[in-house]
Amino acid sequence: MKSHSEILIPHLSEHLWRYTPWKRMHPTEPHDVPESRQMSITGAELIPSELPASEEISRSLLHEMSKGEELVIANECMTIDVKASGHITASSLKIVAKGHAQLMIRLVGEAGWVGLRIHGEVLSGGCLSVGFVNQLTSDSVFLRSEDWVIHRDARIEHATLSGGGLTCKSDVRINLAYKGSECAVGAAIYGSEKRHDDHHFEIHHASPNTNSTLVSHAACDGASRSIGTGMLTIDEQCHQSDANQVFRNLLLSEKARAESIPELEVLADDVKAGHGAASAPVNPSQIHYLMSRGMNQEEAVALIAEGFLIDAFREIRNKEVVAFLRDELTLHLQCLVI
Repeated sequence: MKSHSEILIPHLSEHLWRYTPWKRMHPTEPHDVPESRQMSITGAELIPSELPASEEISRSLLHEMSKGEELVIANECMTIDVKASGHITASSLKIVAKGHAQLMIRLVGEAGWVGLRIHGEVLSGGCLSVGFVNQLTSDSVFLRSEDWVIHRDARIEHATLSGGGLTCKSDVRINLAYKGSECAVGAAIYGSEKRHDDHHFEIHHASPNTNSTLVSHAACDGASRSIGTGMLTIDEQCHQSDANQVFRNLLLSEKARAESIPELEVLADDVKAGHGAASAPVNPSQIHYLMSRGMNQEEAVALIAEGFLIDAFREIRNKEVVAFLRDELTLHLQCLVI
């Protein structure tokens, strides 16, 4: 294995570090491996484990910074609370799902820099519904890398609600490695003040008869910025596959910015594949209607943003996970309005 200092930023994913340069996300200098503390993780039995090494630069850094990995066996209904404290903190989780399970992950804390690496598998015939909530304090820097392998006739529902931290970079990759595997990915991002949130998704169809959907909604207020990039790849001979990705951005102020770049790489013939992206300001007539019903402007905008963001989870079938995310979003928006 190469050390972190020997690894170069790859060309493969052109947009991965374009809008959020690697030196901006590194906790110190780009080739250093700083001392860090582990995060506090409660709500699951943790078993010492080992994640595979990676030559991708962020995963390599998190691999070297984490002081041992933890294995979580996802079963039935679990809620994990991850608390980040101190100046620099980093942890790694390995998640294995058997049968049907739901897993809620709530990330909180006031650490200056937070790094989280997740490597997960959904075993054959299983279905895992994941709800991930970022509730870090408003001045944290957050680096997140996830890799998932989905086995034969298995499904993952991967939902993210991101509203915490000042500068956030997420890189989520799902490998539909076996026949009949599928995924539904939903991301809801709320930007306020000068928040910078960059989400990169890669979904790889590596076997025939695989299905995927990706829906990303970002609502940007203040001088915040949201970036969403996605790559859907369908390999040769992966016929009868269906892939779709959509990025939508709602601009709540004149200074807010949003970029969306969906990409497809289709190497098989008998497939369905599509992508789309759109950005628009909030409709003044909607605000006027709600204000005429007794709301002030802040409450009206928050209600519009809430409905827009929750729609990002329309492909998530697990009602408990969606309810968990809705409650967290409502609480977050209420705190901003007060």
